[in-house]
Amino acid sequence: MMKAPLFPRPIALLFLALAAASAPAGEHQGHFRHVVCFKFKDGTSAEEVAKIETAFGELKGKIDTIVDYEWGTSENIEPLNDGFTHCFLVTFNDKKGLETYLPHPAHQAFVALLKPSLDKVFVFDYTAK
Repeated sequence: MMKAPLFPRPIALLFLALAAASAPAGEHQGHFRHVVCFKFKDGTSAEEVAKIETAFGELKGKIDTIVDYEWGTSENIEPLNDGFTHCFLVTFNDKKGLETYLPHPAHQAFVALLKPSLDKVFVFDYTAK
């Protein structure tokens, strides 16, 4: 006599899909993240900062390797932001996306706009796990 399977086929397939999606780190390469934090020079006007915020956001529509973009300003409860006020997270499918982004003319134009107002920058790139 043949035993019935423990799970009906659609449920078994769902379990297999979930197991594959939750594979341990190293077995799956996630998106490549480019984190950029800015500290603006003293005296940078609110209008200039707003212009830079807008220009950074417009890069997603100009550089096709950007798959996602978000940003925010510091809301630190602990005083550990070292004067950095803005954080931008740019997501690419892989590291090659960032390698295309950095020399892109739209990014270079943004950097030229930013530099006169920039006191410090912090950049951290990683593959999401």
